Amino acid sequence: MILKNIMQRRMGISRKLLSRLKMTEQGVMLNGQHVYVSVKVQAGDLLEIRMEREQSDDILPQAQQIDVIYEDQHLLIVNKQAGIIVHPTSGHYTDTLANGVVHYWQERGEKFRFRPVHRLDQDTSGVLAIAKNPYVHQHISEQMMQNTVQKRYHAYVHHIPVILQDRIEGAIDRDLVEPHMRVVTPDGYPAATRYQVLESFPERDVSLIELELETGRTHQIRVHMKHIGCPLVGDRLYGYARPDNNIDPSSSIAQLDQLAGRQALHAVELGFVHPVTGEEMLFHAPLPEDLAILDAELRGHEA
Repeated sequence: MILKNIMQRRMGISRKLLSRLKMTEQGVMLNGQHVYVSVKVQAGDLLEIRMEREQSDDILPQAQQIDVIYEDQHLLIVNKQAGIIVHPTSGHYTDTLANGVVHYWQERGEKFRFRPVHRLDQDTSGVLAIAKNPYVHQHISEQMMQNTVQKRYHAYVHHIPVILQDRIEGAIDRDLVEPHMRVVTPDGYPAATRYQVLESFPERDVSLIELELETGRTHQIRVHMKHIGCPLVGDRLYGYARPDNNIDPSSSIAQLDQLAGRQALHAVELGFVHPVTGEEMLFHAPLPEDLAILDAELRGHEA
């Protein structure tokens, strides 16, 4: 069999990554010798693939508290704090998770390129996966596209959904009036979210819900929950906490939004198959302190 076919069909190496390996010195080794991917292989041959170690020279290292859930030579799984942007953007080059992770690696004498496999909104906390090489990034991304990655969230929403367990299917695209926002629209990109109510607090007209994403559209959970009339507590973009909603400051809604201080959304669980070991991995992030305080308020006692 041709080596190229083995690498692409059996090992799942993308065409892009294969091109990079071909251009890398000792990128593809067969029985200890550098070879072209067009050579034939046979049973018993030893194939080695070596990727050049990259680092994020364009990201300024900054000391931060990095809450590491799991780490090996291929992956870094962190519990992202609320209020932190994942990756530098135009006009926001520092104080991101990327800055902190690059510093974390630098302090350990390690060099990797910052490759988040997925994103969490600035004010969303919880489990986030970072790949340490393009092969791992590619394979987890493919699992996400195949909808085999388990992404579970907990959220506190205003009101109690009419249907306590359901699947929201609503295409999402940019709002034509406010392009930084997303809306459910027939002309948008397909999006689906499954949810179930874990607990309801009728006296405060709030629900604790668990959500699983089938797709990964920008602001998907926030947009879908608004769409069914249950915006997230504290959501300043899609919820009652939006400045132009003019909610009575003394109302229960306003008080809970103020207590939360951000959208009450937490990525509690992330599961996928490890691209290198083939092991099924499942990572958890406990409820952060700010949402624990909100939960305690809803239950009527102190945290």
